[in-house]
Amino acid sequence: MVEAIRFTGDAVELIDQRLLPAQERWIRCETAALTADAIRGMVVRGAPAIGITAAYGYALAARQGADVEEARRLLLASRPTATNLRWALERLDRVPPERRVEEAKALHREDVAVNKAMGRHGAALLEDAHDLYSHCNTGALATGGWGTSLGVIRSAAESGRRVHVWVGETRPYLQGARLTAWELQQDGIPCTLVTDNAAAFLMGAGKVDAVLVGCDRVAANGDTANKIGTLALAVLAARWEIPFYVCMPTSTLDRDCLDGTSIPIEERDPDEVRGFGDQRWAADIPAYNPAFDVTPAELVTAWVTEFGVWRSPFPPANAAFIADGGTTR
Repeated sequence: MVEAIRFTGDAVELIDQRLLPAQERWIRCETAALTADAIRGMVVRGAPAIGITAAYGYALAARQGADVEEARRLLLASRPTATNLRWALERLDRVPPERRVEEAKALHREDVAVNKAMGRHGAALLEDAHDLYSHCNTGALATGGWGTSLGVIRSAAESGRRVHVWVGETRPYLQGARLTAWELQQDGIPCTLVTDNAAAFLMGAGKVDAVLVGCDRVAANGDTANKIGTLALAVLAARWEIPFYVCMPTSTLDRDCLDGTSIPIEERDPDEVRGFGDQRWAADIPAYNPAFDVTPAELVTAWVTEFGVWRSPFPPANAAFIADGGTTR
């Protein structure tokens, strides 16, 4: 399984996901400012991975005696939609500065354990599901290791279930085509790459048994922000009565956000729509590039968490459902 994030003691090292799968190159971030630049520039992406990376960058600032308030401001501003980033920094704020490196390392280790717990719970949902639809990248590259929805698929395959993955390319940044397909290929899990606009055809033809997606922020009512295109998949899945599963580490739950209308949606460079890398295929006209959309809770079949599988009604906006072991609904 690929490694995406390393901490060396004096730097955060990140595999440059912009170059995968053609080239494996590592970027070294020796300050919180460089770490924020790497997050903003999509060197690293995926809500859990962003949170871990930000935690290491914040810990570096404390270790170096840098301005931690400025470090916090830069890191928080780097990606506004994913709530893991804020959650990670708030967790480090609860320990003394001299302990923040160890706390960041603990957060990294715990993320892998959370992913594997989600994998176990989610795999149990796939007993009768063979053909799975995947959107964006939700594997080891997007997390501390293993993955959220791709982690569920990994766990299902590891347990001996026969699975095949339809990999949506995920325009405009092609995280599915470049990253998810690469991870599945490395694991030997059968997969087929499709264009995003093939999803309706596949579902209508009975070729999809379940849709699995990750999430960047979940509101208190269960509304879910995820990579742009997720809402369309949820609507299609509802039309053909296909299970639509959100794989949700509880670190992505924003209890202060009452519903999806309050989730900030990041808008990225329009040039990402006009082409990719150095290639340009669109006319020089205005382009709109929201990075995320919000899926209403009523379109979600279940949320797979480290505590179990939650179904509607979504757990209330307080900590009780975690304190009591995460009530399975």
